[in-house]
Amino acid sequence: MDHATLAALRDRHPAWRLLASPHAPLVASFLHRVFVAPNVRVMSEADLAEALEDELYSLREQLGTEAYPKAAREYLNDWAAPDKGWLRKFYKPGTDEAQFDLTPATEKAIAWLVSLTERPFVGTESRLLTLFALLEQISAGTEADPSKRVADLRAKRDALDAEIARVLAGDVPLLDDTAVKDRFLQFQQLARELLADFREVEHNFRQLDRKVREKIALWEGAKGALLDEIMGERDAIGDSDQGRSFRAFWDFLMSSRRQEELSERLDQVLQLPAVAALNPEPRTRRVHHDWLEAGEHTQRTVAMLSQQLRRFLDDRAFLENRRILDLLRSIETQALALRDTAPVGTVMHIDAMGADIELPLERPLFTPSLKPRLADLAVLAGDDDVDTARLFDQIVVDKARLRATVQAALRHRPQVTLRELVEAEPLRQGLAELVAYLELAHATDGSETANGWRVVVDDSHPETIRWQSTDAAGHAVMRAARLPRVIFTR
Repeated sequence: MDHATLAALRDRHPAWRLLASPHAPLVASFLHRVFVAPNVRVMSEADLAEALEDELYSLREQLGTEAYPKAAREYLNDWAAPDKGWLRKFYKPGTDEAQFDLTPATEKAIAWLVSLTERPFVGTESRLLTLFALLEQISAGTEADPSKRVADLRAKRDALDAEIARVLAGDVPLLDDTAVKDRFLQFQQLARELLADFREVEHNFRQLDRKVREKIALWEGAKGALLDEIMGERDAIGDSDQGRSFRAFWDFLMSSRRQEELSERLDQVLQLPAVAALNPEPRTRRVHHDWLEAGEHTQRTVAMLSQQLRRFLDDRAFLENRRILDLLRSIETQALALRDTAPVGTVMHIDAMGADIELPLERPLFTPSLKPRLADLAVLAGDDDVDTARLFDQIVVDKARLRATVQAALRHRPQVTLRELVEAEPLRQGLAELVAYLELAHATDGSETANGWRVVVDDSHPETIRWQSTDAAGHAVMRAARLPRVIFTR
């Protein structure tokens, strides 16, 4: 809190600039009514400009036509300018309409202005009890001696047993109206501060995203090192004190049992006469739902920043690949230009030739070659009667016919298995024709052919394919082959 720091804050901090602005009553009252009071996180430019036009019309009726001469959209753009920084103007992906949200500095200034109003009741007991409870939790949570922790837990158990005995005996102590008001006002203040904290957490994530983008734009090293550093910073903010606290709060609030308990306790407390006399804000009854909405908005913002970062990295990879292609194209162009006109003089220098040293132990040992030994035997003619006609009895499978069979089946249905093809068009040449089908499937497995169909092989579902054939004696027999399911698809 020295003079130089305060002077810098007065010139640069948006909250101080808002408090020093001549339009501070308009800005603070309007933004509090539109964003803070109803817990609105984002509002479109058209809706916000319409609400501001109504506000300006009402003020001009009271203060004169020259009070606020500019249009609503001009005021909004002025408040979102870098020299003000009271609103954040941005565009959602896929839309061309501007969106507005409060900045954390503006919410801090509005909260400070709210604290300036005169409070009808200032409670101190509840805050003192909260401080003692926090110190007790810190002390108990950091005690490493098991004997001391057990003694502390036993003392609490004895105090609870004594209180249970008093209640059973008819001594039921109740809070008076002053104590109830004190604790309820403390609850309202902490609930409002918690809602304001969400914007600051979201702002911190956006600041991290901006730093990462700047680092990507100026990075000159390897992409792997860049990704390691980026992921390290992402993990750092998630593992920081703020990140762990927000994650614990979110896990606690996402419990359905905790939500039901909060709803029941709020309904019970708001029905008390002492609390009703304070005229609490209507949104107090659903403050835990406001926490959920604000937390979900923060989570969606983090997810959106991650998607934008991924697209940013993909664009950078595309630009690097394009630069490589441009370099290759320029080399090809220069090579074609030099093809007809050979350069004169020294084109390039090549290093002097070096001696290849080969150590004796690196050489393989001599291996003598094998010389075949031919036996001087006379070739005798055999007496067996061999049917040489079988040498010329070759089977030729017409693959064009098989390909036409597949295409004809796929005209009437999106996919067909090999077993269904064989059942519809029986095999004419037995196993040789089945092997030809498998050869077609192997040649187009996973890729589209010129005929416009693909083949998928499912190893997890084997099929049995049967066809009729003849044995050596010429009798009809049924043969079967078990193989993975082969599916032809369009």
